[in-house]
Amino acid sequence: MKSGQRRVVIENVSPEINCGQHAAKRVVDQVFEVSADILADGHDVLNAHIKYKHEKAKTWKYSPMQHRDNDRWVGEFQVDKQGLYLYTVEAWVDYPLTWQHNIERKIADNQHVDVELLDGIQYLKEAKKKDKKNATYLEGLIETFQKPEAYQQAIEEARSETLHSIFLHNPVKTFATTYEKNLPLYVDRKKALFSTWYEFFPRSTAKEPGQHGTFQDCLDVIPYVAKLGFDVIYFPPIHPIGSNHRKGKNNSTTAQPDDVGVPWAIGNTTGGHKDILPELGSFDDFKKVIETAAQHGIEIAMDFALQCSPDHPYVKQHPSWFKWRPDGTVQYAENPPKKYQDIYPIYFESEDWENMWDEFVSIVLHWNALGIKIFRVDNPHTKPFGFWEYLIAEVKKKDPDVLFLSEAFTKPKTMQHLAKIGFTQGYTYYTWRNNKQELIEYMTELTRGHMKDYFRPNFWPNTPDINPWILQGGNENLYIIRHMLAATLSSNFGMYGPVYEQIVHQAVIGKEEYLHSEKYEVKHWDWSKTNKLTRLIARINQIRKDHKAFHYTNNIDFCTIDNGQLLAYFKQSEDKKDHILCVVNLDPYNRQSGWVQVPRHKMGIGGTHPMRVTDLVTGNSYIWNQEWNYVELDPYQLPYHIFTINY
Repeated sequence: MKSGQRRVVIENVSPEINCGQHAAKRVVDQVFEVSADILADGHDVLNAHIKYKHEKAKTWKYSPMQHRDNDRWVGEFQVDKQGLYLYTVEAWVDYPLTWQHNIERKIADNQHVDVELLDGIQYLKEAKKKDKKNATYLEGLIETFQKPEAYQQAIEEARSETLHSIFLHNPVKTFATTYEKNLPLYVDRKKALFSTWYEFFPRSTAKEPGQHGTFQDCLDVIPYVAKLGFDVIYFPPIHPIGSNHRKGKNNSTTAQPDDVGVPWAIGNTTGGHKDILPELGSFDDFKKVIETAAQHGIEIAMDFALQCSPDHPYVKQHPSWFKWRPDGTVQYAENPPKKYQDIYPIYFESEDWENMWDEFVSIVLHWNALGIKIFRVDNPHTKPFGFWEYLIAEVKKKDPDVLFLSEAFTKPKTMQHLAKIGFTQGYTYYTWRNNKQELIEYMTELTRGHMKDYFRPNFWPNTPDINPWILQGGNENLYIIRHMLAATLSSNFGMYGPVYEQIVHQAVIGKEEYLHSEKYEVKHWDWSKTNKLTRLIARINQIRKDHKAFHYTNNIDFCTIDNGQLLAYFKQSEDKKDHILCVVNLDPYNRQSGWVQVPRHKMGIGGTHPMRVTDLVTGNSYIWNQEWNYVELDPYQLPYHIFTINY
């Protein structure tokens, strides 16, 4: 077939990430929607489908597309296994359907169509070859179309839904056009889309004040984390900590003999990135932590920080991996005005870069062999994009279950590019989005723009590095609000505790940093402590697990509500069986009220058909008959509603 015979044009296929250079993302069992502009000259009927397959499959599968409006076509297919899929769009002038469409119009205009019936026999014969189930029916039509005495029956059959269905499901793709690229889609395990993270320092788990915590002590904290409803425990680096230029308390450049240093200053004479800080315990102890966490439905996530203390073995073994200055020293890490005298950055432009890359891949695989399948990557935006693309691909070849969280609080396009090249999830600006307009604009950007197909946000109200301004006053209501928003806006969220739930808020004056930060010293926590916040954290985390509407991020619709301090949003599960309405009072000091417009059309509820809305936190239930309904929230009682809707 010559290309000049193809009349259909396919444009603006979506999703298509960077002209097909990078993959869109989904998780197992999700539905993947594809759309495209499909057009041709003239008035012929067009048809199209998505052509797709898993990379290991030998044959392609097909899923129909439907015309929406303005030459935009949409279709979808469900992914059922992990790994890389390929997809494209195929479209053609559908001559059988064009024939049927035209004959229907002529019949409606009372035109005699005996010649048209004879012309249609070629399409009946073609369909008969493909559709064995309806072969007898089609053979009968071929005879009927040729009999003048059966004309009335023929024109009825020519425009019948039965024949339309046969043509539709047995397409004749003469002169079909296939989009110029096979586009990539990467499918992860479900944890990539729905996870609930809790970060704590293993060294701060000791029973007695002044003692250094161990992995054995962590075993007693795991049930506490499980009771709060988290399914990922993230540990800051557990490796040996450097002695040279060790930081003291409150980031002092002069360390005292008993100062334990910063875990991110990795490496000393006892080992580096593949070793464990001796004070924490042994590899067997760490394996026990992984096993115990698994028994509670929790995965352990490790920190992957590619930086070294001046004492790291790499400094002597691979000096070319660091940039040496004329005076024989290495410039320590800086992020002006911040200085990290205890850390040497990696020199990624080293001539030995290939061996370096492979060594860093081997670090991840070393811990993966022990059972670690989640890595929170420290500052990935300060290392080359090409390196991360290589590392993630190499690791996933060995174990496709491995997930990577990008800790990149940096420029938007840099964060986006890290997601494109393979990071499973990414930290976000949620920490600094506080008022109603900011939250709506940010969520719209994440879930309605181009980012929705490749960037999976992970919302954190705090981290060891960030004590945000909004929380520094220590107002309990604000902590309750910020947790709830993180947990219900995003399907992935996390928090740094027990600092968060115990409302530790003292800050370094003028900075978004914790005073007496745990980064620089061992803390002693009362892990048995409970309060209103811990109870609400546990309840909401359970609600998240129980309701599939919270297992997705992109399914959010903001509702109109006539109060600037009230935020309302609707979430619906992909199967449209779980309906959630959240209403939040963003004012931590004052009672707020307003009228919320419930999106009844999203649930197919018409008129004044009654809805029962049940608050999943308090258990209170109400009957709402109207589109607009009154809500009132006192932050000192409970600053939000999480309603499930039944009708």
